[in-house]
Formats: sequence, structure tokens, C-alpha cells
Amino acid sequence: MALTNFAALTAEQKVVWSRDVWSDARDKMFINKFLGTDENSVIQRITELTRDEKGERVKMHLVADLIDDGVVGDNEREGNEEAIQSYDEDITIDLISHGVRQKGKLAEQKTVIKFREHSRDKLSYWLANRMDQLAFLTMSGIDYSKNTDGSTRTSGAFSSLAFAADVAAPSANRHVRVTADGSGVYTGLAAGDTSLVDATDTLSYNALVDLGTIAKTRYVKPLMAGGKEYYVLFIRPEALAQLKKDADFQRAVITGLPRSEQNPFFTGGTVTVDGLVLHEHRLVYNTLGATSGVDKWGAGDAIDGSRALLCGAQALGMADLGSPEWSEKWFNYDSSPGVNVDKMFGFLKPKFYTNYSQSVEDFGIIAVDHAI
Repeated sequence: MALTNFAALTAEQKVVWSRDVWSDARDKMFINKFLGTDENSVIQRITELTRDEKGERVKMHLVADLIDDGVVGDNEREGNEEAIQSYDEDITIDLISHGVRQKGKLAEQKTVIKFREHSRDKLSYWLANRMDQLAFLTMSGIDYSKNTDGSTRTSGAFSSLAFAADVAAPSANRHVRVTADGSGVYTGLAAGDTSLVDATDTLSYNALVDLGTIAKTRYVKPLMAGGKEYYVLFIRPEALAQLKKDADFQRAVITGLPRSEQNPFFTGGTVTVDGLVLHEHRLVYNTLGATSGVDKWGAGDAIDGSRALLCGAQALGMADLGSPEWSEKWFNYDSSPGVNVDKMFGFLKPKFYTNYSQSVEDFGIIAVDHAI
């Protein structure tokens, strides 16, 4: 019986397996539904390199709104034009890779093929999960040395990524926290400060209303669908549970108007309230895995909290340079096969100078800290 030569896939066959891994990973990747190539995307995906005097780079373009009043009547138009203010952000790219290896010798062709298929499934999930984690950490401004539950990573590999140095804490006017009195009654949004989070500072419908207002008045660029403005709000399951127990939220959902299903940022949304499309996910940053008394939030570093993310257009930039590369190899005198996959990409939370605050701010995102 002829056996498959596991280590001798042609270049074309390897490309097929690479595409299979990436296709499978994209299906499993939560952030995939928010990817787009234009400016009306939560996460703008850039696939081309731009050549400049410094070489080939991945550039994300941000365009500010016009601020001048223009010309009235028959006054001179020429010479009174306003220059479009644009900003370029460089997205640094790097490579992540992972492999699997089987111990024993594979005697039959079907076993070899099964191992390859299992490898694809496991590695595609690994790739999707790690890219989701890195995206949420980047948007939240949390160092890659942490997991999304606040615990410290056992491996320091991600801290060595070239774009890890670009992770930045939320800017001053793009960082708020929910506040409530001792009875848990909402009292407003305050400047972001994790040391001041209290156990009663939970998410509520009133907080959502204020968040939408802040996003508009602080000029966070909205997403457009059907001629209407929307923002996407990423929250933890615990935060959604808090909202479901809020009578005001319940009434808002019951009386809410139907919304369009055509735009991808609606896909999988839990509910749309006052222009906020709510999406729950377990990878939204929280402190449930952090050490009490050391790196949780609030008094004595003992309060569990979560950082919800209100996102408008271009909240995150992603450099996506091709499909993962699939590599196979035999070890130990051709008795133990292994598979490795690597993917080149990069993330960046873009910043720009805004006339609203006369300072550099996160472009399309507001971090919202609250207790869970």
C-alpha cells in the first residue's frame, strides 16, 4: 500500500492548507465581523505596504473633519480653501507562530491525514483566539504581559512582539468610569481611574445614555448605517447581566425600534439601544484572574472590574499581510510528525490631535471602567 509522504507536500498543497487554516481561523475569530477595508469599520484592515523614504511600511490614514466656516455670498473662493488635515499612523508588524507534534510513529496513511486535520483545527483556534486576545488588549491599553482576565501570562512571548511597545493606556478624554452611590444608584460618569472603582459602580441604562452623549460631544467618529450613526459597545457577560436586571434598560429594549441587518457590525449584536450596538464577549478585559490586594481595582486592589469599549470608526488598525504559512516536518528518524503555523500581522490603536480637547487622543474608542 502506498503511503502519503507527510513531509513532502508541494508548494501548492501547502498554500491550500495555509488557506484552510486562515479560513477556519477567520470563522472562529470574534473580531472578524468588525473588520473592514474602509474608514467606516470598527477595525480597519490594511493589507498593502506603502513605500516611503523609510522603506515599506503599513500605514493607517486618519482624516479629521473640516473646522473652517467657508465662504458666503460672492466672496472670493480661491485662496480661502481649507486644507484637509490627515494623519498617518504606522502599524508595526511581527510574526506569531505555534506548532504541534505527535509522539509515536504513524503506521497508516489515514492516521497521518487525521493528524494533519486535527492540527489544522487546533492551530486555527489558537490563531483566532490569540488574535482576539491581542486585539482586546490593544484597544483596552493593557500590556501584553497580561491575559484578558488580568492574570499574568506564563509566557512572555507576546511582550516581545514588535507592536507590543505601541500599546498605550486610554487617553485622558477617552477614559471614563461608571460611578454610583452606596446603594448602587447611578451617579454619572467620571474620569477614568481604576483605583477609585467601587463594588457598586455597575453598568446601567443611564450610563449607556451618558456614554452615547460623551461619544458624540467628544467627537468620536461614529459608524454609519442607513443614514444613522452608531457605536459598538463591547462588554463582558457579567455587564450584560447587570443591564438585563436594570428596569430602565428593559423598557428601552422593549420599546426600541428595529434596526438594519445590512451592516456587519450588527451581526451577533445582543441589542441596539440609543445608537449603541451591544456585543458581549468573554475576552473583554477584566480583573477576575488578577491577584486580590495586588492588581485588582478599587480600594485595597480588591474590586473586580471590567473595561467596556465604546468603539466608533477606526477604533483599531490591523495590518494583515497574507495567509498563515503552513510547515510540516518529520522528527526522530521520521517517526514523529510535526506541524507549525505562523502569521504576520500587527495591531495599533490610532491616536490623533483633536480640536475638541486640543490634545492627542485615541481616535475611535472610549474605555469605560465599571465593577462586575
